[in-house]
Amino acid sequence: MGRRPAGVRAATKGSVEIDFYYRGARCRERLKLPPTAANLKFAANLKAQIESEIARGSFEYAKFFPDSRRATTLSRLPGAALTIEKSLGTWLAGMKGQIQHTTFDDYDKAIQNVWVPAFGPKRLTELTRGELKEWVSAQTCGLKRIRNLLLPMRGMYAQAMDDEQITANPFIGWTPRKIEAPKETDDVDPFTPAEVAAILEASEGQIRNLFQFGFWTGLRTSELIALRWEDVDLVNGMMTIRRAKVRKKVKTPKTKAGRRTVILLAPALEALRSQRAFTQPAGAEVFLNPRTDAPWLHDGPIRKTAWHPAIKRAEVRYRYPYQMRHTFASTLLSAGENPVWVASMMGHKDWTMIVRTYGRWIPSVAPDAGQKVAAVWSTSGQHTAAKR
Repeated sequence: MGRRPAGVRAATKGSVEIDFYYRGARCRERLKLPPTAANLKFAANLKAQIESEIARGSFEYAKFFPDSRRATTLSRLPGAALTIEKSLGTWLAGMKGQIQHTTFDDYDKAIQNVWVPAFGPKRLTELTRGELKEWVSAQTCGLKRIRNLLLPMRGMYAQAMDDEQITANPFIGWTPRKIEAPKETDDVDPFTPAEVAAILEASEGQIRNLFQFGFWTGLRTSELIALRWEDVDLVNGMMTIRRAKVRKKVKTPKTKAGRRTVILLAPALEALRSQRAFTQPAGAEVFLNPRTDAPWLHDGPIRKTAWHPAIKRAEVRYRYPYQMRHTFASTLLSAGENPVWVASMMGHKDWTMIVRTYGRWIPSVAPDAGQKVAAVWSTSGQHTAAKR
């Protein structure tokens, strides 16, 4: 049997130990290989390669021993020794308290259900943009969903870059793109003035007030059910949107544009004045579930107990409640209102999106565009008597 290579020995029946010096420290690392002659020779060659890269200044500890405790402290890039799963966990823990509870839950679900199965064992330095593009192309969900799923990965890699754990971030300068099949139905499908009138005729009491207010403020359902009387100024005809209720939890708007002051148009004021008798004495939420006299928890009960029955009674083609918001925007634009003002009422910072999204309905909702929205209300709503 030949002489044992220097710095290589049989450590156990199932492992071989390599002994070398790096940055003035003695390093002993084990390979999970039985100490056969062939494996000892392999270990000797590996040690020679390590020492050669050390001499050239190109040695990366984590490349050879990614699971070693020394990999983090002795690697030129700590990210070479950190897995994506561990890094995402550390990043998310650091975000707690800095983001909304619902956002935290969304990130956690994306990490556990998407990113850990897809790339969890990979080291931070191993993930490539090509792999991300390949992942995007394999998804069947929409592009907006894909971009939302990528948010925790983007955040984690940005922090890793700031912490000098990596020198290359695959997300910098990249926006995912995906060719999507045309949708069978358009997401934006507003009601006509006649349909709005029919829906209101088919509703009564607090439900009618809720729907009339929704059609004439353009609030998101989450904003509608979180609105409180303290947010409303009936004297000056204004209200401030400062909260929303999502998944039974009240949160503040995510953007500055979302926190906004909204002018109450005549139909919205009418609905609020009618609603006062039901809920203003309590001084809390403006709109309550009339079946329970408790606040709406989310939009599910509204759809099931109020919206769907009203649509059926009105004999109007079904669309979900969020179309009240789309109806508001398309109606105001068709009446000749300024798109910048409409965007501010809706809580959007980009008025060009308003035009792109709703411009196609301008000719059909009000052929005599140019008259203001009060005229639209008077012609479409006067024949509808309020049911109280």
